[in-house]
Amino acid sequence: MEEIQTQSDNYRSSSSSASSPASRVPSSNFFYLRKPGSLRQPISFEDSPEWEDTDIDVRLEEGGDSINAATTATTPASPSLLKLNSGSLPSPPLAEGAVVARKIAGASVVWKDLTVTIKGKRKYSDKVIKSSTGYALPGTMTVIMGPAKSGKSTLLRAIAGRLHHTTKVYGEIFVNGAPSHMPYGSYGFVERESTLIGSLTVREYLYYSALLQLPGFFCQKRSVVEDAIHAMSLSDHANKLIGGHCYMKGLPSGERRRVSIARELVMRPLILFIDEPLYHLDSVSALLMMVTLKKLASTGCTLMFTIYQSSTEVFGLFDRICLLSNGNTLFFGETLACLQHFSNAGFPCPIMQSPSDHFLRAINTDFDRIIAMCKNWQDDHGEFSSVNMDTAVAIRTLEATYKSSADAAAVETMILKLTEKGGPHLKSKGKASCATRIAVLTWRSLLIMSREWKYYWLRLILFMLLTLCIGTVFSGLGHSLSSVVTRVAAIFAFVSFTSLLSIAGVPALLKEIKIYASEESNRHSGAFVFLLGQLFSSIPFLFLISISSSLVFYFLIGLRDEFSLLMYFVLNFFLCLLVNEGLMLLITSLWRDVFWSVLTLVSLHVVMILSAGYLRIRNALPRAVWMYPVSYIAFHTYSIQGMLENEYLRTSFAVGQVRTISGFQALRSAYDISLDSNSKWVNLLVLFLMAIGYRILVFVVLHFCVGKHKSMLKFCRSNPDRNNPR
Repeated sequence: MEEIQTQSDNYRSSSSSASSPASRVPSSNFFYLRKPGSLRQPISFEDSPEWEDTDIDVRLEEGGDSINAATTATTPASPSLLKLNSGSLPSPPLAEGAVVARKIAGASVVWKDLTVTIKGKRKYSDKVIKSSTGYALPGTMTVIMGPAKSGKSTLLRAIAGRLHHTTKVYGEIFVNGAPSHMPYGSYGFVERESTLIGSLTVREYLYYSALLQLPGFFCQKRSVVEDAIHAMSLSDHANKLIGGHCYMKGLPSGERRRVSIARELVMRPLILFIDEPLYHLDSVSALLMMVTLKKLASTGCTLMFTIYQSSTEVFGLFDRICLLSNGNTLFFGETLACLQHFSNAGFPCPIMQSPSDHFLRAINTDFDRIIAMCKNWQDDHGEFSSVNMDTAVAIRTLEATYKSSADAAAVETMILKLTEKGGPHLKSKGKASCATRIAVLTWRSLLIMSREWKYYWLRLILFMLLTLCIGTVFSGLGHSLSSVVTRVAAIFAFVSFTSLLSIAGVPALLKEIKIYASEESNRHSGAFVFLLGQLFSSIPFLFLISISSSLVFYFLIGLRDEFSLLMYFVLNFFLCLLVNEGLMLLITSLWRDVFWSVLTLVSLHVVMILSAGYLRIRNALPRAVWMYPVSYIAFHTYSIQGMLENEYLRTSFAVGQVRTISGFQALRSAYDISLDSNSKWVNLLVLFLMAIGYRILVFVVLHFCVGKHKSMLKFCRSNPDRNNPR
């Protein structure tokens, strides 16, 4: 304690010199935070503003939809916390003709003694969050702030119930005064990096999201979409493609972020969780985002989000702040009360410095390395940093000061008020039917395919060019016995090279899987629905490739001119592409990375081609590995065998002027086929079963591995050091 006091005294002296009257600038350049009902009043960070004390009165209305918060002039429980309430920023007057936003009955959220442990996450301790306590009220913005790896996102996910099932969570969470339960549609969660569909316009993207999420008629969902567009100020971008087209640029990062938030607003949630809403945004886009969220909160929605750092203007929009460092809660309360808390602990914010910068400077251990590197360097104004206290000491000082402060007692009092009487339970909103979601995903995927020329139409052109090349190389073979071996080589090259070319579709499949993971995490989609929608939408495209490529190859090579044989060839090649698509989907869902997916698929195709029975006859392959099981797993084997049986069974070739041999005998030295006339249909059946089998494996991978979160977690109400969670 003596060390802490000495360091605090040193800091006070350096801070006071940095903010002395001689060094102050005119008040017009001060950071502005507003007193309730006042505009642009400058506030000195050293002096606490003399405002009338206010308290927050919580009324639980019988039969109501939410807990309403109001301010009344009462005796404050905390002089610093209760001087400022969530109404510190007055709402600007509405312009004439402006549309009044729809009011939302929000919900209160309380977390008490919340501890999260993840094995191996931290070097010295598995506790990522340590006994955090706080609350969020309707119509307010509660921000979780701290340096990198301080536990911000983990705390937000723990409150929303979106941590992995292996994570252990201790403590209590209440929603509207009742134990934590947030059913479908009552809350929304926006990831740090949301996956959007670049080939759709903003309005189309939100409309398809509404169709996936909401039951009811299509016309009813259009009004919901328009409300979401208006709420996030996207009216000017509603008809623009998210990702752009040709020489047209897509939406900037700020608008993309607002689109991802608008997708969750389609459900009209009572509580909205956002992980880093200012991620990758410049200062102007960040301010516009926060003003939009402030407007959204004014409708009654409960907003909670994480943030790493903010500008002075953005900081003034926050209602409450939860400050974390290495999982420890250093402060929870009103934003300006946090400034007072730092001042009480010996770290007053200097004039002309952003509060968030000051907070992070005091609690971010990375600054210790910077100070050590620059300890002998001084600028024209003196020391490199006004904070000359060791960060670890500062963190301990702030934590100890907060635990013994009236601010922490006021938080406990508020939590007691919010939880002593249970409020109304949140009601689950209905979902769209399974058939509706399958139809929506199918139609949306078809629309995406029609616009994604790089992944779909370019592939079709490449297939045609490859088929044309193979066909011209092997053209003019005739129907003599000497042409049999060459025709086998042509069919082998056609099946092998086209299957390799299909790997060019991996990026498109990876985008679909990322979109599925994003939608599944919010329960907008499911593995079964996604697979059927993807299958139904891919069938027209694959059939278009198969029939166009087959026609070019079939007539250039000069195969038998019979319509039934041509249709079998097209169907065989279509199933071959369908099996390959399933294999690509399986590998891509396992890796979820373009490089490793392509590398794995190329390796698998090379192994399958080697054992397909052309380079060496199937019966002559080494039985271990190559014949069993590789040759039976390779779909090339069944496709090539079926095409050859379709072409050469029930045919004969003249040998000299007297003797003839059957097509089966002519093929014996080139490829191994069956004498059974129904064998080609058996090969077709095997291809069909392989296509189904690969998609069953994809279903298992998607269901258990991709984008899975537990909807809600069970909490242990005791000390994690003594008990295990239930």
